[in-house]
Amino acid sequence: MNQENQLPRDADGLVGLEAWSRSFDRLYRKTDRLYYDMAHTCGLSESAYWVMYAIYASGGTATVRSLVEDCVASKQTINSALRSLEAKGLVEMSFCEGSKKSKSVALTEAGTAFADRRIAPACAAERRAFDVLDADEQAELIRLVEKYVEGVEAELERSKGADDER
Repeated sequence: MNQENQLPRDADGLVGLEAWSRSFDRLYRKTDRLYYDMAHTCGLSESAYWVMYAIYASGGTATVRSLVEDCVASKQTINSALRSLEAKGLVEMSFCEGSKKSKSVALTEAGTAFADRRIAPACAAERRAFDVLDADEQAELIRLVEKYVEGVEAELERSKGADDER
């Protein structure tokens, strides 16, 4: 790394809080804002946007269970988004074959047209942006972000445990 790309470090050798806030953390907030704007431009809540995205990425159908996992959201949030999408005529829900509990969600004709107009271009843009990186950089980015997210999860759990002990 050349000198001008190095971030200031504190006494522990970690990136200082101010530099962190201006760099990495800011990038996450900026990405969140991009998707917030995208969802609202489509006339959807963020949750509904991500549900449409997940259904589209799954080929037009998905189970509620898979949407909860893919969208990293509560079942209540997913069901609320699905009710909104159903009211707009974008999805239809039915029970999974042989089940009286598990539900499947499918894009309607209007939902497919909406996804082709609003979701597909976003997916294509993300792909083009990712393709700016070579194959090794892509793998490294995924590996590092996964490592970071696992670290954040572990630290937040640890701090929750410390709060519970007080």
